[in-house]
Amino acid sequence: MNEPHPPALDDAQLADSVIRAGADPFGLFDEWFADAKAAEINDPNAMALATATADAAPSVRMVLLKGHGRHAIAGGGFTFFTNAESRKGGHIRANMQAALLFHWKSLRRQIRIEGPLTEVTPEAADAYFHSRPFKSQVGSAASDQSRPLPDRQTYLDRVQEIWGAHERTGKVPRPPHWTGFTLSPRRIEFWIDRENRLHDRREFIRASAESAWSDTLLYP
Repeated sequence: MNEPHPPALDDAQLADSVIRAGADPFGLFDEWFADAKAAEINDPNAMALATATADAAPSVRMVLLKGHGRHAIAGGGFTFFTNAESRKGGHIRANMQAALLFHWKSLRRQIRIEGPLTEVTPEAADAYFHSRPFKSQVGSAASDQSRPLPDRQTYLDRVQEIWGAHERTGKVPRPPHWTGFTLSPRRIEFWIDRENRLHDRREFIRASAESAWSDTLLYP
């Protein structure tokens, strides 16, 4: 008895890579990010941020991208903000390397980015902190992020105290430990889902921020 033949692959599965060879990865990111902002309902700028301790123990969490491209806040890359006294802040201070992951499920795309970190200037941190809503400024200033909290009321009382002290001006002084970091990419990988695991992956690599990019397709 003859075995049934598996279904043939369709033209879409057999098509060549649609991630352009020789593309500018910053420009390609801009294109994909614009698509994500048009398609994703919540936080298209959400990204997983992976850091590691000085002895290489990893940790990952979700943060929001707040600047990107050649003219990002610290001179080119991908910028986020955090409390530098938080757990992630401690990792960053001890090991100024990180990795980012954007995963846009509705678009069936993801981008992985790796490279060293540079802290933004105090002026840039001030400018971004005070561009946030007053409520967000209060919440950030009141938080000893990642550290033990005896009870939630302790935090809420601190929120009320800071709110009352600065409500008239509508502006909270930026805590000196609240800052930002820009990842200057050395590796960016673009990934598109295709059926039957015939995914499309292209990796862009450069040796330094001044170097030219090289790229190659990767097996899925």
